[in-house]
Amino acid sequence: MLLNSLSSYLIIRQFMQFYKKIAIITSSVIIGLGGSAFIADQYFEISKNLDIFSTAYKEVNTYYVDEIEPGKLIRSGIDGMLNSLDPYTNFYSEAEVEDARFLTTGEYGGIGASVVQHGEYVMITEPYDGSPAQKVDLRSGDIIIEVDGKTTRNKISNEISKMLKGQAGTEVILKIKRDEEVMTKKIKREDIKLLNVPFYGMIEDHIAYIKQTGFTNDAGKEVRDALEILKKTGNVKGVILDLRGNPGGLLHEAVNVVNCFVDRGQLVVNTRGKVKEWDKEYRTLNAGLDLEVPLAVLTNRGSASASEIVAGTIQDLDRGIIIGQRSFGKGLVQNTRPLTYNTQMKITIAKYYTPSGRCIQALDYTHRNEDGSVGKLPDSLTHEFKTKGGRVVRDGGGINPDIPITLAKMSNIAKSLYEKNILFEFANKYRNTHNHIVSTSEFKLSDGEWQDFITFIANKDYQYTTETEQELEHLKEKAEGEKYFDAIKSDYDDVKKKLSHDKKADLDKAKNEIVELLELEITKRYYYQKASIESTFDDDTDIRAAIDLLNDQVRYKNLLQAKKQ
Repeated sequence: MLLNSLSSYLIIRQFMQFYKKIAIITSSVIIGLGGSAFIADQYFEISKNLDIFSTAYKEVNTYYVDEIEPGKLIRSGIDGMLNSLDPYTNFYSEAEVEDARFLTTGEYGGIGASVVQHGEYVMITEPYDGSPAQKVDLRSGDIIIEVDGKTTRNKISNEISKMLKGQAGTEVILKIKRDEEVMTKKIKREDIKLLNVPFYGMIEDHIAYIKQTGFTNDAGKEVRDALEILKKTGNVKGVILDLRGNPGGLLHEAVNVVNCFVDRGQLVVNTRGKVKEWDKEYRTLNAGLDLEVPLAVLTNRGSASASEIVAGTIQDLDRGIIIGQRSFGKGLVQNTRPLTYNTQMKITIAKYYTPSGRCIQALDYTHRNEDGSVGKLPDSLTHEFKTKGGRVVRDGGGINPDIPITLAKMSNIAKSLYEKNILFEFANKYRNTHNHIVSTSEFKLSDGEWQDFITFIANKDYQYTTETEQELEHLKEKAEGEKYFDAIKSDYDDVKKKLSHDKKADLDKAKNEIVELLELEITKRYYYQKASIESTFDDDTDIRAAIDLLNDQVRYKNLLQAKKQ
């Protein structure tokens, strides 16, 4: 152990001595050229603190009471350092580089299914349409108990994901449990490419709809191809671009998506950071596909980064109307940097600014609170900017929609049934007893199937507390703290008894809401991601608002000028 410790220390020490030589030489050159002593001080601080770190590591590695793993200890140090910056600056070990590549390409070798922890094992949550997993009839709810003869018990989902991934053409053998049946599936891995546009179509006469879920390679091409196909199928009088829940991705793909709706040469975004040669303007390069079609862009709190570049640019150029909820507010740009030993780092290098000049970053990671927490910029400190046509927009907190939509609140009983996976389990049971269903748009849960669901949940635990009950409990705690509770105890007990909810009554009251959720879960078992998009069209308030707006061209044009000053 001591030899290992000394060896590790000597390696780091040699590195430190080399680094200090470089720092001293560099500092001398800067000073000799009339550079700032401040820069020399910076190099000294870097050298000094690296020396402190190496000696601290040596002492821990040499004298700590238990054996330590050098790699884990250093990784903890790296992660701790980066966590003090922002959530987007990350280190990737050699084993994790493939995962990092997936974030930008959307491609990997594997079976094409998402998995989640389920007790001691891992469960398939969704096989992707057309994937190897779907081809061998893996289903949502299947429990993976072995991979290539190795038990998966007590292994976390990340470990199982790595076991499932591999070079295209290689085979993996899974032993799964479905209900009470155990079966073996031999699957040939393929190159899996997750689409940025998993669905597009005409959702009403002359209204085109494009759902975009990512900004990996070819995102702009996928949007352009979808729009071209839709324009050929009918007289498109309006387009809905749905960016809800889209976390972003590649900046240049955001430019390409905007380019579908604006002409070449248009400034979309510029970036500014510490390294001035990385300050850049990003403009559209190609002819726009349709510069006139009325456009509605849907956003919500899950729309971030590249999604916000698209929405913000469309808004700044008065090219379309933003509908939904305020976006996330991520105005930071990351770049992947190669490190030694095939490791990588994704590091925040700049902030980005939309054509009006605004940065929509909501959280200030540079100026943290005393407790280390990060605060949002209050609305009172945001600044006004003007769109191309003179409408007022603001920075510092995401993209505010032109038409804000308040989301309907899920009932307590529906929320409990969803969060406790009871709806998920019933949909799995339904799929295992029904080989086929009608199309997503036609499928409706029958009264008999609703009664089957009532029977299914009879012995399930889906306890929940209403907001009124929560407030009553809060009142009790306050009264106890102020020594008043004994005086009101009988009244409290009476109110609590009256508030005690009747699950059957709550089920009847929330039936339509629960049926809608069940229909979504069930259709996903047969039509996968397409179902989760298509089945919501009739009840989606954001989409309905977009359709109404695009069908009312007078209102659409007025909104683009309503706040003009």
